[in-house]
Amino acid sequence: MTAQQTLNGKKLSVFDRKGLANLHKEIQEVYLSDTRPWVIGYSGGKDSTTALQLVWYALSELPEEKRTKPIFVISSDTLVETPVIVDYITNTLDRINKTAAEQKMPIKAFKLTPRIIDSFWVNLLGKGYPAPSTQFRWCTERLKISTADRFILESVTKYGEVVMILGVRKGESQTRDSVMDQYKIEGSKLSHHSRFPQSYVYTPIEEFSVDDVWTYLLQKPSPWGNSNRDLLALYKSASDGDCPLVVDKDTAPCGNSRFGCWVCTVVQKDRSMTALIESGEDWLEPLLEFRNELAETQVPENKHLYRDHRRMNGKIKAMQKGDNWEIIRGPYKFDYQKALLRKLLEAQMKVRKNGPNPNFTLILPEELFEIRRIWMTQKSDWDDSVAKIYQEVTGETLDWTKDDLGSFSKAEQELLQKICDAKKLPLRLVTKLIDVEQQMQGMTKRSSIYNRLGEVLSEDWLTEEEAKRQIANPNAVDKKRRGLRHE
Repeated sequence: MTAQQTLNGKKLSVFDRKGLANLHKEIQEVYLSDTRPWVIGYSGGKDSTTALQLVWYALSELPEEKRTKPIFVISSDTLVETPVIVDYITNTLDRINKTAAEQKMPIKAFKLTPRIIDSFWVNLLGKGYPAPSTQFRWCTERLKISTADRFILESVTKYGEVVMILGVRKGESQTRDSVMDQYKIEGSKLSHHSRFPQSYVYTPIEEFSVDDVWTYLLQKPSPWGNSNRDLLALYKSASDGDCPLVVDKDTAPCGNSRFGCWVCTVVQKDRSMTALIESGEDWLEPLLEFRNELAETQVPENKHLYRDHRRMNGKIKAMQKGDNWEIIRGPYKFDYQKALLRKLLEAQMKVRKNGPNPNFTLILPEELFEIRRIWMTQKSDWDDSVAKIYQEVTGETLDWTKDDLGSFSKAEQELLQKICDAKKLPLRLVTKLIDVEQQMQGMTKRSSIYNRLGEVLSEDWLTEEEAKRQIANPNAVDKKRRGLRHE
């Protein structure tokens, strides 16, 4: 039976077709059928809340001696979540743990965060990754999938096999329905995990409609003490999107959802943030302005203003569009990375001043430390720009590591610039060669330095103007300089 079945022309709810008691019985049977621990994906949204609440009530009906199999509730914090949601999720996880202990439920909640090297700001500000788009959605893998994967793999290593409980419903999208049907195990309520052979998936609310979800939440109080009516209020005047725990690349972006990332540029317009501001949360305006600027960098006509003409690997490539050839743009220009960091810190200061939390953090100190390391070792940032910008914007300083600054500063870089101009050499080429030598100092084996130096020298060192001239006339550039590649 499906959610589309009707009686006298009226669509039947899942409760009409199956009944709450039968839903509980099914969950109990699946729980007791094996010894595999459960991992429940919880985003704080309506669907994941319904799934967790159903499981909680169903298992609470079992005798305590049968509630022995552990249940792990995991919530992914991308570190760029919509600010209104951050405290909501944190407080909820605390209530879940406290209430589960009091009721002797085998449930424990965890908030998962990406590794610092995978964080949004380290990749965007540190490495220069452009704002995510439908063509290059690099954020999902790093911020969500990998974060959940680590927990799942650790659980598999410890317990052998696990069952993922996901709050996904059929009818949300054809892609999602196809994935759910593809991995179903015949004669079982479980499905194979799409990527992990020792993991299974159970979807207790797959037959629920949106109306079923809200009917359930508004009639059954939260067992851990949350207000489901407050949850409903979070959805009012915004899209009815929910952002589930992302465990594969088929999950849609959540930029329109109150439970998505505030920096999301995969969607055209952040309706959620706009709705929050219109409903009185004026302190969020600096975040919306920052997000909209990131979106502007994706406009094809604007890319040359923000993004380098060289790719991440130092190569220059061009592609044909009609009768013309165009340079394929690479990461953000270093000067723009610095400008973005300054604007982010300024937005953080405004949010702290005008928002409800004077200590609210948009970027962690650990992320700043990693960005600083990347800039100094990979961008030849002899001016120590991260520390300088942070002090100028905040009036404060962090516990910056001093022994990694090397012997060069902005003064030496300015002198080197004059020498390079006189010799007609790219400053970036020379500083990268010097950086390689500095990084290899003190090593007992320095044979690999030749490979490192060779990699730098093999990059394309044409200026953007030279590259454009070579596109128009391949013989216009000195043959001793590296050329560009056509695709």
